[in-house]
Amino acid sequence: MSEVTQILRDIRRGNQQSAEQLLSLVYTELKRIAAQKMAGEAPGNTLQPTALVHEAWMKMVGGGDAHFENRAHFFSAAAEAMRRILVDSARRKKAAKRGAGAAHEALQEDRLAQALPDEELLAVDEALELLTKEDPAAANLVKYRYFVGMNMDEAAATMGMSLRSAERTWTYARAWLRRQVQNR
Repeated sequence: MSEVTQILRDIRRGNQQSAEQLLSLVYTELKRIAAQKMAGEAPGNTLQPTALVHEAWMKMVGGGDAHFENRAHFFSAAAEAMRRILVDSARRKKAAKRGAGAAHEALQEDRLAQALPDEELLAVDEALELLTKEDPAAANLVKYRYFVGMNMDEAAATMGMSLRSAERTWTYARAWLRRQVQNR
């Protein structure tokens, strides 16, 4: 059992000091993930990696009623929180531009570690919502790879699946998302 999973169990048992322990344990990893997501953003952007981590943390545990089963569940929630924050930010920027009208691009795996243009992020988000309804496991794998920045080995381990199964699921999910984004 991972240290994160043990701390999450302590939190469920009512040990409030464990929440601080959890933050200190995962903060560096969450900040690395956020920095990776924010690397391509323009200088002076109002949303910085530290702010992204703090906003995600508040969304996840701010109400005090957060209950995570294990490390995978926690990082899934972190990925979802960061995704929603980035999508909301992109929507605000797009609304400010009023009809940017940019051409859509296909989702490319080699761009996963790069920040996406707001329009593409919104298109991927919409497609990901549809994929979640059709195949939640594939959607979670995309979230781990795309929004958390995990490599295939890390994502497979977090999901508790073999590397080969994760690779097959990834191939399917990429094709499915590409088709959705292109038909948008």
